[in-house]
Formats: sequence, structure tokens, C-alpha cells
Amino acid sequence: MVGLKPPEVPPTATVKFFSAGTAACIADLCTFPLDTAKVRLQIQGEVRIPRSTNTVEYRGVLGTLSTMVRTEGPRSLYSGLVAGLQRQMSFASIRIGLYDSVKQLYTPKGADSTGLLARLLAGCTTGAVAVTCAQPTDVVKVRFQALGALPESNRRYNGTVDAYRTIAREEGVRGLWRGTMPNIARNAIINCGELVTYDLIKDALLRAQLMTDNIPCHFVAAFGAGFCATVVASPVDVVKTRYMNAGPGQYRNVPSCLLALLLQDGVAGLYKGFVPSFLRLGSWNVVMFISYEQLQRLVMLARSAPP
Repeated sequence: MVGLKPPEVPPTATVKFFSAGTAACIADLCTFPLDTAKVRLQIQGEVRIPRSTNTVEYRGVLGTLSTMVRTEGPRSLYSGLVAGLQRQMSFASIRIGLYDSVKQLYTPKGADSTGLLARLLAGCTTGAVAVTCAQPTDVVKVRFQALGALPESNRRYNGTVDAYRTIAREEGVRGLWRGTMPNIARNAIINCGELVTYDLIKDALLRAQLMTDNIPCHFVAAFGAGFCATVVASPVDVVKTRYMNAGPGQYRNVPSCLLALLLQDGVAGLYKGFVPSFLRLGSWNVVMFISYEQLQRLVMLARSAPP
């Protein structure tokens, strides 16, 4: 037996909500350097305004991480972590914590099981709502992760709070919601890739009695979910990252950002940073889903314990 047993009483929506946010923060703490490396690789080669010749070239995941440590120090690997944790507490709590509840809303009454369409609709719904609420934190996180790629004189933010204020002052409140539409598209796709794939793999393993409902089962399902999510979401993720990191006037809109990327790098540009994306998303999913399942069980066990 590995991990805590499933509780006799199913976790409430509130327990799932807070467990999801906490589990996502744990996963971010473990995998944040990979996310930063992904962002650096995605924006590499971007034609910037103003132009700069003082750029650092990154090669591969390990090369990017070692270059960052060498040129910017170890702390650069966690640049933007505060905004990242703020994002997860608001973002993951909604898109993951409310998934089961929304899934039941789309499931016809009296149905023996939840169909694929209901799962997909639930993933799209919670993903879109979560992005709308958490978008400013994502914009600030991406800006900080990309910050080290700029010359020292071009770094505009002294901290997370200063970044929110500066963006709102220089780009308007709309600047904090820059890239909302590609981010909604990305997270609707990722939510379906992650949650629906995890749901389906886990159900299939349990129905076939290949595994019991515990950590090894959660590991396999989470790893599969991370790979599927990376494959389908990488193109949208690259465009989202570039558009969020762009300065005022660099791109007219999301399609112009996509067009500039395709003209400069071709279709292969849509999968820039794929390896760190998969390493990050795959490991993030494993840590998050295992933590999420165990936190729910721990909370329900604590609630059912006699006083």
C-alpha cells in the first residue's frame, strides 16, 4: 500500500479547491526553473523593440539553466516565483479544484458514468474561468522570467507589486490582461489535455484493475496527462509567452505575433522550448496530482478523526 487510502466520504468542493491550489504551489516550487528555461527558449531569437545586441544564447534545457546560473546567478532560476505562486493559488484552485463539480453539471441526470464530452466541456469551462481571474499574475510571472534576457538598463521592475503598478500605469489596466485570449485558448487545451487525460487514464487503470487508487496509479496517469498536454498546447504557449512579454507596439494583436513567429522561425518555431515544456509540465503534473490526491485524503482523514 502506497500513500493514504481513499476516504469513505468523498472530498467536498471546498477541500478540492484549496487542495488544488496548495498542490499546484508545491509543484511550482519543484519545477519552476524548468518553466523559466522554457520561457527563455521560447522568446529566444525574438526581434525586440528596441533592438539590442547584448543578448545571451541558450542551448537546450541544461544549457539554458547553466547559462542562467553562470551569467545571472542561481536566484534567476526562480525569478517571478512570487507571481507564480499567486497565480497557482487563484488559477489552479479554480481549474483543477472545481473540475469535478463542473463535470457533474454537464453530466446528464441518471447517467451511469461521465462521458468524454462532459469532461471536455468541464475542462474548457474551468480553464477559461481560471485564466480570466488569474491573468495579471501570469503576465507578471512571464515578464520576470524573461527579465534576465534583457540588458540591465532595460529591466523595469523592482518587485512583484512594482510590476503590477508599472504595467497598469504604462500600459493601462488592459496591459495586465495582455494575451488573455491566447491564454484562454492555451489553458482550455491544457485543461483538457491534463485533467481529461488524467481522468480517463486513471479510470481505465482502475476499471481494468491494473492498479489500485494510489500513488503509482496517480503517477502513471499524471505522466500521460503531462505529455498529452504539452503536445497539444505548445504552439499556443509559445505565442502566449511572446505576446505577454512584448513591449507596447511590438505586436498589433495575437495574430500579428503568430505571423511574425511563423515568418521568422517557420512552423518549428511553434514548438520552441518543447523539451523543457514537457520536462516541466510532465514533472509538474506528477508532483501536482500526487500532492492533490494525498492532500484531499489527508484533509478528509483529519476531518473524520474523533476529537
